[in-house]
Amino acid sequence: MAKKRVVLTGAAGYVSQRMFAELSQRYDLVPIDIKETFADGRKVPGVHLCDLTNPDRAAYRKLFRGADCVVHNGFVVTRDLNATTWNNNSEAKFRMEYQNVGMAYNIFQAALEEQVPRVVMTSSNHAADYYERLIWSDRWDVVTPDMAPKSDNFYGWAKIAYEALGFVYASGKVGGRKLQVVQVRIGAPRDSDFDTPPADRKELYRAMGAYLSQRDQVQLYVCSIETEDIEDENGVPFLAVYGISGNSHNFWSLANARAKLGYQPQDDSLVKFGDAILKAVKR
Repeated sequence: MAKKRVVLTGAAGYVSQRMFAELSQRYDLVPIDIKETFADGRKVPGVHLCDLTNPDRAAYRKLFRGADCVVHNGFVVTRDLNATTWNNNSEAKFRMEYQNVGMAYNIFQAALEEQVPRVVMTSSNHAADYYERLIWSDRWDVVTPDMAPKSDNFYGWAKIAYEALGFVYASGKVGGRKLQVVQVRIGAPRDSDFDTPPADRKELYRAMGAYLSQRDQVQLYVCSIETEDIEDENGVPFLAVYGISGNSHNFWSLANARAKLGYQPQDDSLVKFGDAILKAVKR
């Protein structure tokens, strides 16, 4: 059986690097980025250098041709200000995220134009992080993907826009074809968060619940690429899921990822980092 052809954007970035070896073995991978090396200096095998923010899709549409799926991890970062200025510069943050929303549009549109059946887009937990205010003030318990996404920052706003755009394309009103769309609201894909876990109980609970291990990330994206039926009860092939491990302290629901994608996470932050967590609790 021929391998699926999968376009991977942001191929040199951290999220892609974390699963690059597994995806490249499993699929006919088409890596795209504006740089050709991972953070550690290794060259990204077979990378195509390309700026996907370019509205002239003719410059890169051929890379999508014949693909079975696009995994979009591309992300524009333009933090050329010092940290203090950046943190207080809402204009700069909005303009940066505006570029990211434009790039998401280019991805959806290029996939539609080249008859790619599915797009798996890396969204973020921040698409619904307003609810965390309610959780940490003891007014809410768990966030589910079917709740209306609400954010209080421009990064989260951009992820909401990704998801809203995705539903437009999945509905079939654009171009007369339903584009299958999976939005992965990725949590915290970092073991390093537990090198020195926070002593504050709520911050620690947050870190434990948001954790996504490397092998669970690989499994979730493979499920997102390969699960045949992602249609909702109205026949729209759109699905938003949380990208976290099977953590004992989850405050985001994995119910639909399990039911619709067959996702079976193998890791639990409490088990994996138990000693470090215990030390943090005792501090």
